[in-house]
Amino acid sequence: MLRVGLTGGIGAGKSEVSRLLVACGAVLIDADRIAREVVEPGTEGLRGVVEAFGPDVLAPDGSLDRPKLGSIVFADPAQLARLNAIVHPLVRARSAELERAAAPDAVVVHDVPLLTENGLAPLYDVVVVVDASPETQLDRLVRLRGMSADDARARMAAQAAREKRLEIADIVIDNDGPLVDLEERVTAVWRDLRARAEQRPPSA
Repeated sequence: MLRVGLTGGIGAGKSEVSRLLVACGAVLIDADRIAREVVEPGTEGLRGVVEAFGPDVLAPDGSLDRPKLGSIVFADPAQLARLNAIVHPLVRARSAELERAAAPDAVVVHDVPLLTENGLAPLYDVVVVVDASPETQLDRLVRLRGMSADDARARMAAQAAREKRLEIADIVIDNDGPLVDLEERVTAVWRDLRARAEQRPPSA
């Protein structure tokens, strides 16, 4: 098994790369999706969040009111750390469970937006960074996601600097161009990853 950490700045195109890698045959473990699943109604995660932050963080239907919780934790680093202490262990446990279910020779891609920020690179055999220029990121966030330019710049500034992401990369996928170019690059990266997986000992 080859464990791949996939990351990239907002608007760089990481989700598209994930999709293309899955089409090639990768097993995808999406940290963001798991983080949502572990706080769904009826879960241990949601109970923990309500105990920590009170019932006001629930929507009328009993689900987590994400904007309300966000307004609490993103304004206070201590509260954000408190939330992470509840959610992150559950995400790690579920990720490990999904990884164990993969075939022994699989290429398992962990899509982790904050891989750089949280110092997680050593957890993976290979780190793949999807890279785009800040100008490209800004254009995509405004044009495709409907953000204001100021909001987009703030979101970009809240993440690790581009240089920091590139420092931890074993493989960089340049995504400044059109989709057809990205597809070619991802196909080449997939061949590389498969070759690395085949070179690993069975117990790895």
